[in-house]
Amino acid sequence: MIGWLRARREARLLRERAIPDALWDATLAQFPFLRLGRADEATRLRELATLFLADKEFSAAGGLVLTDAMAVAVAAQACLPVLNFGLAPYAGFVGIVMHPAEVTARREWTDEHGIVHTWDEVLAGEAMEGGPVMLSWRDVEAAGTDAEGRPYNVVIHEFVHVLDMGNGAIDGLPALPDAASRRHWRQVLEAGRAQLQRALEAGRPGVLDPYGATSVEEFFPVAAEAFFLNPLALQDEAPSVHALLSQYFLRGRSAAAG
Repeated sequence: MIGWLRARREARLLRERAIPDALWDATLAQFPFLRLGRADEATRLRELATLFLADKEFSAAGGLVLTDAMAVAVAAQACLPVLNFGLAPYAGFVGIVMHPAEVTARREWTDEHGIVHTWDEVLAGEAMEGGPVMLSWRDVEAAGTDAEGRPYNVVIHEFVHVLDMGNGAIDGLPALPDAASRRHWRQVLEAGRAQLQRALEAGRPGVLDPYGATSVEEFFPVAAEAFFLNPLALQDEAPSVHALLSQYFLRGRSAAAG
């Protein structure tokens, strides 16, 4: 009964609140990586983006004037990682806060001696457990490649952090079915991060943002950015990471269960 009611609600939303053709076409023109080759995937992305917009609450801060185009741009990019999952992994939060540009957050950490350390961190985005997800619109608009030609997508990055939180912790692992899957995932990502560290130390930057070398929990979203924006380069530089993410993102839960 619950499944039937959900399907009925979704059908009504897709019928009554569909993203207008002109707005969707403009979004695809602005972000070409959203143009999916298979017709069924393209349709699914648009439907998921429509349902995402119905479920989430956007708000603006810092003087930003929020538009429908901004919301659709975020929704479409956020739905790319869950194209084969549906929106269930995003059920734990509602709010999305948009800022015009990067924001500075005050951080605090207490070391083992009880000494409190504080510093300022500049953020283009941040995903918090239970929400909201914060995004800089300037960085959302900059999706594609960074100044060094590497894949850059703050929306994918932060929403992959949301997937990471699916196992109850931000540790570089999404929700996986068993200990063997979790062990394999961590082994592949740790090896990929170590490879990135060695390449950076040798002065051989590649497709992955150096930020991914800081921790496995940052390597996962950085690798995901490359997977969706430049998969051939990722496959060439880190074939094991590409294979792991292919199994996870492209085949969905059935792959994770395998």
